[in-house]
Amino acid sequence: MTLTPTPGQTVGPFFHYALPFDGDRDLVPPGSPGSIRLHGRVLDGAGVPVPDALVEIRQAGPDGVVPTVAGSLRRDGFTFTGWGRASTDREGRYGFSTLVPGPVDGGAAFFSVCVFARGLLHRLFTRAYVPGDDAALAADPLLASLPAARRATLIAVADDGLRFDVHLQGDHETVFLDHDGPA
Repeated sequence: MTLTPTPGQTVGPFFHYALPFDGDRDLVPPGSPGSIRLHGRVLDGAGVPVPDALVEIRQAGPDGVVPTVAGSLRRDGFTFTGWGRASTDREGRYGFSTLVPGPVDGGAAFFSVCVFARGLLHRLFTRAYVPGDDAALAADPLLASLPAARRATLIAVADDGLRFDVHLQGDHETVFLDHDGPA
């Protein structure tokens, strides 16, 4: 018997009721010492907000060490796990209460970002680099491998916290990364 292949299924739109959990976007309590707001918007190729996307981050702590503690899905209110999940609102906005990550292995400090959105066959991986250390950003191997005009899509903007907008395609498309792990 020969089976006919079928097309893959796109992800979503089920994020708003299936995946959020209490404290999912609060890696640290908002307003706690050292906390910052990492926020932004997820936009499609025409610049239209994506209201049903899900953004996940994984990061090092301020000391540059990636936490390996259990408990990301059940926050206790004080243990920093380095992982969070936020769904977008009707305007495509997401936000996290977190800490500024330290550089890992001497590189530039960044948040690992994973995006799930309607119409995607697989999640998308990118990085949100912390602005401010120009020498570390210039020396970062990933950023250095990109054309200068594309690097800016990976560097967050300092405002009332750190703003990182994700453009899924189009003129301002965020640089997305290949990931050798399972899709």
